[in-house]
Amino acid sequence: MPVAIRVEQMIDADVETVWNDIAHLPSHTHWMADAESIRITSDQRAGVGTTMEVLTRVGPLSTTDVMEFTAWDPPHRMAITHRGLVTGRGEFRLEPAGDRTRFIWEEELIFPLRLGGSLGGLVGKPVLEAVWRRNLARLAARFRP
Repeated sequence: MPVAIRVEQMIDADVETVWNDIAHLPSHTHWMADAESIRITSDQRAGVGTTMEVLTRVGPLSTTDVMEFTAWDPPHRMAITHRGLVTGRGEFRLEPAGDRTRFIWEEELIFPLRLGGSLGGLVGKPVLEAVWRRNLARLAARFRP
């Protein structure tokens, strides 16, 4: 059973500025505390079909998250499928809010039996929500003077 997670953050920059920052995929390690490294595995570096492996660590647990971009709609939306140990889908949406941006991060994740299956997802949900809220706060801090 998928676990749905949604976090959001207001960012003091316009949508195009935020998009230009997050569209450079390797830069995600600068604001995602749980992403230790990103390796693009496709010839293309951005857009639908781009694939990457992200070494992800949350507390004592680590895994290589295998992802493929399924949507790339500048400057408003990028979406991925997860094909590693944890499967599912994720999406970043950027919505204009005057001269600011509302950044919405949504995931639907399926935890394998060896991570506790549905129970692991229920336990992991508040942990991931907290980590991703902090990640978005770190992203927002990149745009403060």
